[in-house]
Amino acid sequence: MEVKTRFAPSPTGYLHIGGVRTALFSWLYARHHQGKFVLRIEDTDRERSTQESVDAILHGMEWLGLDHDEGPFYQTQRFDRYKQVIEKLLAEGKAYRCYCTREELDALRQEQQKNKQKPKYDGRYREHTGAIPNNVDPVIRFKNPLDGAVVIQDHVLGEIVINNSELDDLIIARSDGTPTYNLTVVVDDLDMNITHIIRGDDHVNNTPRQINMIEALGGTLPNYAHVPMILGNDGKRMSKRHGAVSVSAYEDEGYLPEALLNYLVRLGWAHGDQEIFSKQEMIALFALEQVNKSAAAFDIDKLQWLNQQYIKQASNEKLSSWVELALSKKNIKPSSPEQLNKVVGLQKDRVRTLSEMANVSKYFFADFESYDEKSANKHFKQTSLPILQSMRAKLDGIEDWNAQNIQQCIQHYAEENELKLGKIAPPIRVAVCGNANSPSIDITLELIGKKRVLTRIDNAITYIFSLVEGS
Repeated sequence: MEVKTRFAPSPTGYLHIGGVRTALFSWLYARHHQGKFVLRIEDTDRERSTQESVDAILHGMEWLGLDHDEGPFYQTQRFDRYKQVIEKLLAEGKAYRCYCTREELDALRQEQQKNKQKPKYDGRYREHTGAIPNNVDPVIRFKNPLDGAVVIQDHVLGEIVINNSELDDLIIARSDGTPTYNLTVVVDDLDMNITHIIRGDDHVNNTPRQINMIEALGGTLPNYAHVPMILGNDGKRMSKRHGAVSVSAYEDEGYLPEALLNYLVRLGWAHGDQEIFSKQEMIALFALEQVNKSAAAFDIDKLQWLNQQYIKQASNEKLSSWVELALSKKNIKPSSPEQLNKVVGLQKDRVRTLSEMANVSKYFFADFESYDEKSANKHFKQTSLPILQSMRAKLDGIEDWNAQNIQQCIQHYAEENELKLGKIAPPIRVAVCGNANSPSIDITLELIGKKRVLTRIDNAITYIFSLVEGS
């Protein structure tokens, strides 16, 4: 049997981080068994589905490298097929038209709640042979078995038993004729020969209903694996207060797709104490039986640590393309690809995300408007003036502007004046970078460029004079 899994998001919003983990588990399972992975867009909710959301799903899957073997299939293009199946169920007496009004259903629910009963449809039109109410467009309901139980051998949660008496006759077509989720997903999974359905455990209640429908249609039951949801670090359902929930937000913030996938695979799955996995290792090692039954907690600090490891290992060229794009959004353009690559190489061990890298590297490529207040207060004192004035003159005398000559220039000045480098480098760093944090001062000055360094030191000298005169 060829293994076939699917990811079937609804395009009613962004691509959720929890959905991506489900997609990843489905993709890994298919790849591990040399099977196929299907992408299906469940867009039957016409009011809420948007092309923008569809595009976000397709882009997100492509960015993450979760390639599909079949699809994308769109449910709105399969309405004729759903209608055909509904008519078959009606003809075989496995479905029926229900003429209950909303008022009748509300009254039924209130009565059941009053009697402390589980609210569910009472099947009043299940075997109806009397007169049909006028001016009521009926829904179509599936005849759920009245006796017995559904037994689910879940690959993650273990055996689940649901008595059919707990289930009601679910609606499979609305009064306007459009099919509902539980009908469309069953038809699609059967038609597409899906062998393993891996999805969130919020679908556990749908599974027995879908199994009964599959059996009514004479289909082969797929294997099920319900993955526990992702929680925030406070134990509550994952939301924006715990960090971004949209995959596009992680892309925009400068997370590498490899790092995000690595982090998500470890949310509820483990292989010993190993933390970092290549995609090939994930494929080779992944097993549904190793997925934890309990919910996983999202830890943004852990994700950032992991992203930092991937940034350190990535090539400068790969990182540069993203940083260049981020800088362009701030109307900042590096003087050359070589300069950008060298800056990226300097910063890659110092940052957790690429957006952080772009933000802390702006002074290499563009002038800043103000100094970091804390850095200026600490390092721009009257005693800094002679240091900056002397160093400005000495740096101006360097003909071959490179890190080695800059370092020698600073070292000679320190020795001549019996000063420690800790007295010289900080005011220069604040003058040319705007703050006290930067890579090594010599390579930093080289990459900023001689002309810009001298101009910024001049500006700092003027700034300190203004402070002295104003005091």
